[in-house]
Amino acid sequence: MSVRVRFAPSPTGYLHMGGARTALFNYLFARKEGGTFVLRIEDTDLERSKPEYTQVILDAMEWLGMTPDEGPYYQTQRFDLYKEKIEELLSAGHAYKCFSSPEELEADREKALAEGRKPMYSRKWRDRSDHPDGEPYVVRIKMPLEGTLTIDDMVQGTVTVDVKELDDFIIARSDGSPTYNFVVVVDDATMNISHVIRGNDHLNNTFRQIPVYKALGFDIPTFGHLPLIDGLSKRKGSASVQVYREQGFLQEAIVNYISRLGWSHGDQEIFTMGELESFFGFDHVGRSSSTFDQDKFLWVNSEWMKRLSPEELAKRWLPYLQEAGYSVELNDRLIAITALMRDRVNTMIALTEESHYFFTEDVTYDEKASKKWLKAGGLEGFGALVERLSALEAWNADAIEAVYKEVMAEFELGMAKVAQPTRIALTGATTSPSVYELVATFDRDVAIARLQTGLAYYSEYVGNA
Repeated sequence: MSVRVRFAPSPTGYLHMGGARTALFNYLFARKEGGTFVLRIEDTDLERSKPEYTQVILDAMEWLGMTPDEGPYYQTQRFDLYKEKIEELLSAGHAYKCFSSPEELEADREKALAEGRKPMYSRKWRDRSDHPDGEPYVVRIKMPLEGTLTIDDMVQGTVTVDVKELDDFIIARSDGSPTYNFVVVVDDATMNISHVIRGNDHLNNTFRQIPVYKALGFDIPTFGHLPLIDGLSKRKGSASVQVYREQGFLQEAIVNYISRLGWSHGDQEIFTMGELESFFGFDHVGRSSSTFDQDKFLWVNSEWMKRLSPEELAKRWLPYLQEAGYSVELNDRLIAITALMRDRVNTMIALTEESHYFFTEDVTYDEKASKKWLKAGGLEGFGALVERLSALEAWNADAIEAVYKEVMAEFELGMAKVAQPTRIALTGATTSPSVYELVATFDRDVAIARLQTGLAYYSEYVGNA
């Protein structure tokens, strides 16, 4: 059988990182096996499902590079099929109409709890035909009454449950709408899904669904239940792909990091999508939960910022700069700034914040830095430095370095006594990349103007000291 897998999110919110990991493992398995990756939108929760969430999910999937081979399919467009299958189960005697009222069900539940039993439906309507006319009812599946059910899970291994633990669950509500554990079986079977790969929180559902497969005469797929991810907060979508994208994480880094939450390939930490497609397999997916480590995630992102070419990173940086209000365009200067600054940060937002002085005319001098580095003994040498840089024709790091060394030798100044006043003049503070590269990365006229303004500030600061 050819491999056909699916990712089936509900459009009731953003694409959570746990969901993205499930999508990725399905996608990688399909690619490794030469199979088909299907996207299905499970939008039967009409009250909570929103079109805008569907679009966010589709956009996130595309951005992460997990384009489906088929779909998206929508459950709301398949209600006729579900109704047909429910009638088929009723006609074959594999399901039944239940007329128990909510009050009866609650009374049964309280009695079971009082007697120390697991609350389960009493099955009082399971074999009855004396149906009251005009009364509302739900449809329940007939679960097996004896024996066990076993699956050979790709991740969890052999798992067995006693059918006594399983209830005759509802497959159609009183308004006729089908329930999750029913429609997911119909969808997976009719879409010829060969492997159902999903989170371990669905393991209990699997044993409810197997009798539905059997009752409908469907082949039962192979299951793989992935370990859950600890340390993720769903509060306000804080752990969604969209939020991490807005925070300045690269798509390569997200894919890379979530691939390692439950899967490994030796000691390798950084993977391209091509490598993941080649290496992935369930023989290296563990059973135990993984922990989401924000610091590790940031490290992976910083590594990917270094691996992309300066041109590519600058192209991706541009929207963040524009969002911050800077009027910039993709050119050689932006690429040079990107190359200079990217090793110092771990997100695109941090890159924007750390590089702000390249994109604004306003420089605010840090008082602590000024007090520490703007001393009378270095003023004359800094003045000579600014004068000679102003006369410099070749504007590059090597030529600028030569001027600095010349001034330091002539005025017997250490590097810090010329470099730090330079940084203060150009950026307002003393934290920056190599001072030669820093000066060279500014436009010549901007650098000279700031250095001259900084010199005037230096002179006034020393005079007022």
